[in-house]
Amino acid sequence: MVNELRPDLVVLTGDFVTAPFFGGLHRSPKVPEAEPCASLLSELRAPSGVFGVLGNHDDYFNPARIIEPLQSAGIRILRNEALPIERQGSRLWLAGLKDILAGEPDLGKALSGIPPGETTALLCHEPDFADQAMRYPVDLQFSGHSHGGQVRLPLVGALFLPDLARKYPRGLHRLGRLTLYTSRGIGTVRVPVRLNAPPEVTVITLRCGAQPPRSSSSSSAG
Repeated sequence: MVNELRPDLVVLTGDFVTAPFFGGLHRSPKVPEAEPCASLLSELRAPSGVFGVLGNHDDYFNPARIIEPLQSAGIRILRNEALPIERQGSRLWLAGLKDILAGEPDLGKALSGIPPGETTALLCHEPDFADQAMRYPVDLQFSGHSHGGQVRLPLVGALFLPDLARKYPRGLHRLGRLTLYTSRGIGTVRVPVRLNAPPEVTVITLRCGAQPPRSSSSSSAG
């Protein structure tokens, strides 16, 4: 689906592996294998590249075991760093943080090499970090983590939302000069069920000017 959309750039906001059904994140006897996920994601194609950050599930395990197969598959994982994406004489800086809950995030370090006044997009797994990011020269933040609630009941809403995904669990938000988009993503955690929170592949179109980026999303059934 992503390749059919022919994006210029693909960003992935983490949780390439997850906790087993039995046992918690810290009690699992072995590290989940990231190779099958990396093999599938290696098929992504975008002229400006494929980039990502780790999520809390990735960082709770051995991050190196997650990063190595992803980067071998052509997916650059950003860890408190930024790089320029240049196209037709224009430049966008793409920054990525270590996970907020399980890593050692340092937004100041990630932004330190970006010249003042340049457009900056931030990859950060947890969406509610936007309340902190809006204090920095960040224009866009792309996040995941929430699965959109994964199971949402009429009149009740999400049965469960994880830490740092309770304020901005899905969709487009404006926080001062910062635009945040929280994707529902395509996976599940613990129970392989979604209800009223369908998987999502999101297309973000960036345009020059004062207006915020417009977004549209296409969702697969599941």
